Amino acid sequence: MIPTTASTTLRRNAIEPAIAELQALLGDRLSTAKAVREHHGTDVSYHTPYPPDAVAFARSTDDVAAIVKICAAHGVPVIPYGTGTSLEGHIGAVHGGVCIDLSQMNSVLRVNAEDMDVSVEAGVTRKQLNEHIRDTGLFFPIDPGADASLGGMAATRASGTNAVRYGTMRENVLALTVVMADGRVIRTARRARKSAAGYDLTRMFVGSEGTLGVITEVTLRLYGIPEAMSAAVCAFDTLDGAVNTVIQTIQSGIPVARMELLDDVQMDAVNRYSKLEYKVAPTLFFEFHGTERGVAEQAEMVQALAAENGGGDFRWATRPEERSKLWQARHDGYFAALALRPGCKGWATDVCVPISRLAECILETKKDLNASFVKAPIVGHVGDGNFHLSFLIDPNNPAEIEEAARLNERMVLRAIAMDGTCTGEHGVGWGKMNFLQAEHGEALSVMRQLKQALDPQGIMNPGKIVRI
Repeated sequence: MIPTTASTTLRRNAIEPAIAELQALLGDRLSTAKAVREHHGTDVSYHTPYPPDAVAFARSTDDVAAIVKICAAHGVPVIPYGTGTSLEGHIGAVHGGVCIDLSQMNSVLRVNAEDMDVSVEAGVTRKQLNEHIRDTGLFFPIDPGADASLGGMAATRASGTNAVRYGTMRENVLALTVVMADGRVIRTARRARKSAAGYDLTRMFVGSEGTLGVITEVTLRLYGIPEAMSAAVCAFDTLDGAVNTVIQTIQSGIPVARMELLDDVQMDAVNRYSKLEYKVAPTLFFEFHGTERGVAEQAEMVQALAAENGGGDFRWATRPEERSKLWQARHDGYFAALALRPGCKGWATDVCVPISRLAECILETKKDLNASFVKAPIVGHVGDGNFHLSFLIDPNNPAEIEEAARLNERMVLRAIAMDGTCTGEHGVGWGKMNFLQAEHGEALSVMRQLKQALDPQGIMNPGKIVRI
């Protein structure tokens, strides 16, 4: 639980006049209804929900700036909200305050097809964007699974299944419009593909999780839709064989688009949930992008590597509807895992390590799981060294929560000891704050100084990433 502090008490005394001013500004676009507040304080994780005191529905950057100015005047916390799909407590109002819901800011502002970039409001979701630009021959590849908002994806530095080829939000955000803690509006960069002009403010705000400012507009790179795409599923005799195939594929320079690992527990869950009939064994899902000939060559090389590591025949999905079904099954993996134990909650966690240490990290983690009474399927965007666990726990059973916490800590510290990170894509929120000292050391104090310089009142999503 997040402890109550003296500053929290002062903020509670300031919330009523702030709400009164916001009500005058927004009218029925400000809600203090219990159901609305509870919805906006709850993400899809096991973390304790923290409802805000009020929810403000913004329709423009000017709206956000006005809301932030009122909150700043009263010292009231501001918590940005996109679609609520975060996993580490990012949207919880741990010190109360006003949630700014950006979902109504959902306009695609400019499509620059010749430059292969697009500018959108923060509430546009990735599926909405790709539907909007479908006829241009371009697409936006970052796919974290959930139909998250692009502002939220920038704020959490999201990535997903395509990251091995197309990178993460860090590489694909060209510029941002941000409302600062005092209500100033800044644009972090122009649309040029590179710049040596000044501090890289764009990268500073990508991954800041609303703790430095509220992202209201995003300019993104786009890519040409490949001439050919094909997907395949390959089961392996051992988990070690599957992971070694991943490592060898990356080291061989094969430009695979997606490479997803599912262990035997996760494959059983996927089969049951999505009504599929794949072998219950450690399995890799692949997708190849390029020309017809290039895709065929990539697949042949990967098949050869898989065969050397105990992989079976590839099961192909070449038609668009087959590929969609395959990847939907992968994206539904979390819900498939929950269905293995009806009534449970999922404690989702992730780490990322250098690719050369991936096999060791996954196998040691699997050994811990096999020796535990808590079940947790393993899935991973293993092409870039990132994998996930979903602990299936009874939130009312202290023994299960304690065991999941123990296993999670062992996995995270193992990854950090391998020169990896406590989170490859879920972000910090307040769920992983305790691991940042081990990972960053003295650099954490620099992050704290940065936070205090840009947000001296500590109102921007307080209680996340760094403790002040």
